[in-house]
Amino acid sequence: MRIFCIDIGNTRTHFGLGDGRGGFTGRGDVETRRLGGRDGALAEALRRLVADGAVAVAFCSVVPEAAEALRRLVADEAPAAPVFQLTHESAPDIAPGYPRPSEIGQDRLANAAAVRALGRLPAVVVDMGTAVTLDVVTAGGYEGGIIAPGLEVMRSYLHERTAQLPALDVGDEWLPGAIGRSTEAAMRIGTTVGFAGMIQALLDAVLGELSRRGMEGAAVYATGGCAEFVRGRLRQDCVVSPDLTLLGLEAACRAAGKGGAP
Repeated sequence: MRIFCIDIGNTRTHFGLGDGRGGFTGRGDVETRRLGGRDGALAEALRRLVADGAVAVAFCSVVPEAAEALRRLVADEAPAAPVFQLTHESAPDIAPGYPRPSEIGQDRLANAAAVRALGRLPAVVVDMGTAVTLDVVTAGGYEGGIIAPGLEVMRSYLHERTAQLPALDVGDEWLPGAIGRSTEAAMRIGTTVGFAGMIQALLDAVLGELSRRGMEGAAVYATGGCAEFVRGRLRQDCVVSPDLTLLGLEAACRAAGKGGAP
C-alpha cells in the first residue's frame, strides 16, 4: 500500500506520496489555516489517490485544530484509507528514554524516524520552519534538542514591536552586502546573517556536547525553507533534505504496520 504523507506545520502544510524508496511524487503545500477546504490542493490530491488505488494516510501535526480538520477531510474524501498519526504513543520506540515524550513535537519525531531509517547515527537534524529545531538522534533513539525562533519570526517581531521598521517579504533572502544603507537593508542583514549565525552557534554547542560524550562525526541534516540558504554558511557539511519529515512519516507508518510493504 502506498503512503500519502502530510506534515502539518504552524504556517504551511506539506504533502507527498511516498514511493517506498525515499522519494515522493505529487508534492505540494497549502496554508495550514486553509487545510480543511474541500476545494484545495490537498483535497484534490486525496480524491485523485483514492481513484488511483489503495493508499494509507500518515500525518504529523503541531497544530491540534488542524489535525482534526485533516481527519474530517480524509473522512470526506478518502473514507476507506487507513489513517496513521505519528505521536509518541503510536511510535514509542522513537524516543524510549525521553522524560516527557508527550512534549516532543510530532514533526520532530518524524525527523528522528527519518534519520534512523537513513542509518547515519548519531545525527543532528536542523529543521527551519516557523520555529527552528535542532534534534539529536543516537542509536538509543531521540535524545532531545533545541528550539529557537525562525527567520520569519525574527522579521515579523521587529516589524510588529517597533513603530518604524517595515515588514519584509516572506521567503526573500536577498542580501545587499554586510553594511546596510537603508532601513530595509539593515533589517535584511541583521535577520538573515544573524539567523545563519544563530544556527551555527547552536550546532556548535550540540556537536561539542556529542563530542565530549565520545560521539564525534555526527551527521547533520537540514530541512525546512531556509535549509539550502543556511548550508552555504555553515562550517560543517550537512545534507539538505527537503522531504525529511515526509520520509520519517512514511518510515514510522510502515514500522507501525499501517502501510504494508513498499
